[in-house]
Amino acid sequence: MLKGKKIVLGITGSIAAYKSCLIIRQLIKRGAEVQVVITPAGKEFITPITLSALTSKPVISEFFAQRDGTWHSHVDLGLWADAMLIAPATASTIGKMAHGIADNMLITTYLSMKAPVFIAPAMDLDMYAHPSTQQNLRTLQSYGNHIIEPGTGFLASHLEGKGRMEEPEHIVASLEQFFSQQGSMKGNRVLITAGPTYEKIDPVRFIGNYSSGKMGFALAEECARRGADVELVCGPVSASMQTRHPHIHRIDVESARQMHEACQRLFPSMNSAILCAAVADFTPATVAAQKIKRTGDDMVIRLKPNPDIAATLGTIKRPDQTLVGFALETDNEEHNAQAKLQKKNLDFIVLNSLRDPGAGFRTDTNKITIITPDSQTQHPLKPKTEVAADIIDQLEAEMNKK
Repeated sequence: MLKGKKIVLGITGSIAAYKSCLIIRQLIKRGAEVQVVITPAGKEFITPITLSALTSKPVISEFFAQRDGTWHSHVDLGLWADAMLIAPATASTIGKMAHGIADNMLITTYLSMKAPVFIAPAMDLDMYAHPSTQQNLRTLQSYGNHIIEPGTGFLASHLEGKGRMEEPEHIVASLEQFFSQQGSMKGNRVLITAGPTYEKIDPVRFIGNYSSGKMGFALAEECARRGADVELVCGPVSASMQTRHPHIHRIDVESARQMHEACQRLFPSMNSAILCAAVADFTPATVAAQKIKRTGDDMVIRLKPNPDIAATLGTIKRPDQTLVGFALETDNEEHNAQAKLQKKNLDFIVLNSLRDPGAGFRTDTNKITIITPDSQTQHPLKPKTEVAADIIDQLEAEMNKK
């Protein structure tokens, strides 16, 4: 899975730096090309000569290669790489990465990186368990980075461990696992809805909800990473919510009716659809042409039902298409989700509850249960980027049954 892959290996000032030699050997043995970027502190633990001998490439440490003004381009490295692996990653480097403190070549390379980034923390237990370190790791995960968790191997689903760096063979296995999924959805077209909808009351007021769109955007990035072409129908989200992958085509809408029209138009040409948006069930029966003035103590707004996107797509779904819904519940969670699964002709439904801390709207984490007609799978609280991977794994499994 790593043959021909270009890997930037970042090494920081940890006693575990000696293990980077084993990582390099395993990467090269599997056919990868490795370029080492090391911090000044990292050179106190392992020499660039040793690393260069293993990679057959000069080790990059400083911004300038020579005193004649020749410089190393962190931007070029960011474009060259298929992945960046930082192992070992000290608490200091993790903190700098989380806050964009670009004071050495490794951090500037990270900030310019276009490829996926994997981070293998290495420090003592107290440092790793400290709230500052944990918050920095959660921040990095929210940016889409992958934490290779100490003591467990493979891609981390939650932040636990004993601080020591994961073993080299498990780190390399994590990269292999990641790249094995690359292209698994190539040739597929996926429709995804994300964010809230706004239902106008007058020119300045609306009915809306707290959805940030983070879950839908994470799903779009995960599908695109696996090779799918994604149509992302997006309600009004923060300007900071931007897609990164070129295989994602974003369509911005405002109201539930606009989202319904876009989905109805797009779905017949899709292989699957994931309806993640928090769509308003009702909309004002009339919209005032002018701002409504305060004229008394009470104001009554009459509402009418919006079209049901999931139900509409469920009625036109072909046998070769896969349809996924979401259920955000506050009570009778599983019963309500099961009813929606059957009523709307979904292949599976993703349930989360507002009663679970850290799940739902405006968070970087989520806790879900995936419900199919004949099974239920609960997943622990984890970053939405990791939740997206769980959901797309299930999507691929359902698609393979068609």
